[in-house]
Amino acid sequence: MTPHNASDDSRWSDLDRPPLNAAALRRALVREGGLWSELDVVQRTGSTNSDLVARTVAGKAGEGAVLVAEEQTAGRGRLERQWTAPARSGLFFSVLLRPAEVPVDRWGWLPLLTGVAVATGLSKAAGVDTALKWPNDLLVTVGGEERKAGGILAERAGTDGVVIGVGINVTLREAELPVPQAGSLALANAVSTDRDTLLRGVLRALEDWYGRWRAAGGDPVASGLQETYAAGCATLGRKVRAELPGDRTVVGEAVAIDGDGRLVIATEAGVQEPVGAGDVVHLRPA
Repeated sequence: MTPHNASDDSRWSDLDRPPLNAAALRRALVREGGLWSELDVVQRTGSTNSDLVARTVAGKAGEGAVLVAEEQTAGRGRLERQWTAPARSGLFFSVLLRPAEVPVDRWGWLPLLTGVAVATGLSKAAGVDTALKWPNDLLVTVGGEERKAGGILAERAGTDGVVIGVGINVTLREAELPVPQAGSLALANAVSTDRDTLLRGVLRALEDWYGRWRAAGGDPVASGLQETYAAGCATLGRKVRAELPGDRTVVGEAVAIDGDGRLVIATEAGVQEPVGAGDVVHLRPA
């Protein structure tokens, strides 16, 4: 028998992190009349979002295509931040959606809708309380502290498509965290860290929410999306600092999510300012 070399990139090199079962995932998720049309799992790639956008633009992907990577070497968060994690330690995937019946000015709800679906799917499948930090970070509680365990990135793909990328830290250990504020489902005492189960739960919740939203013509009130997002949003009711494009900063209390999915901040000057893009920092109470 050949001696095991610790540097081998064997798919079983970390028994706590078995590979995803692509065939079983396809059987469970890709079905006639359902949203998910194809599901591919690759061992390693730079970014599932970049790959799926390129595939879409080349006419090689239809609505409901799902691309999952066991490892991403150039995963991107918002504002072009890098997102890296050990192989098989999380869920890194992108989906292609083509919401033809929904006016384009409502497509901005898609990352928030995905956040609701991810939080819903994980609370059922992992038994972990999750919260959403506006616009698209997934928070878990580790040792009484809020930590970021996931993020969502949406990109236009061609004229009629949106590719949404999701990254979730599943079994990341304390010593592996990229920054101290990061967390994982395992560190938040998840009852399950089986990635097949978690991915099925998240994709089923996403299919459900996307169907509701699309049936309502993208209306965030009629679909229940605005109310559900607000109920699970840890940013509301907090004092925040929003760092906006053009080096502008707004500080105040986050009081609402408006009909366009923007965060409304009540400033000390008595102005209610809607923020549509930017980096929001939760400030600790004085």
